[in-house]
Amino acid sequence: MTVRSWRRPRALCWHSPLAKSASVGVGSPPVHHHRRYSMRPLRRPRRGPKPDRRRALELLASSPDGATEAIMIAHGITVEMMVELVRSGLASATPERVVAGKRAMQITRVRITDAGRRALAGT
Repeated sequence: MTVRSWRRPRALCWHSPLAKSASVGVGSPPVHHHRRYSMRPLRRPRRGPKPDRRRALELLASSPDGATEAIMIAHGITVEMMVELVRSGLASATPERVVAGKRAMQITRVRITDAGRRALAGT
């Protein structure tokens, strides 16, 4: 018994000459539906930070003491975004010990840097 993987018969493949001649008509020239432009459309360079980054930087700029990691996550900013902001130098993260009741916890406070403020201003 031979094991064969499933394959569409060659005559029915979209790229085979038999399928093209069967669908278009025998003897008719192939039809090209792809438009080819001589010039690519121009893309404007993006000014300032991306929208998600901008929202995170605006949140950090609005609070003088920065924001904790939990607050940032509650506002929909992912940990990956925070790491990206810190690595790019737009924000800084510092660990802090906080006592709530009788329990001591370690939190991470994220603050905007001068470079982050310049990025928000667009300069």
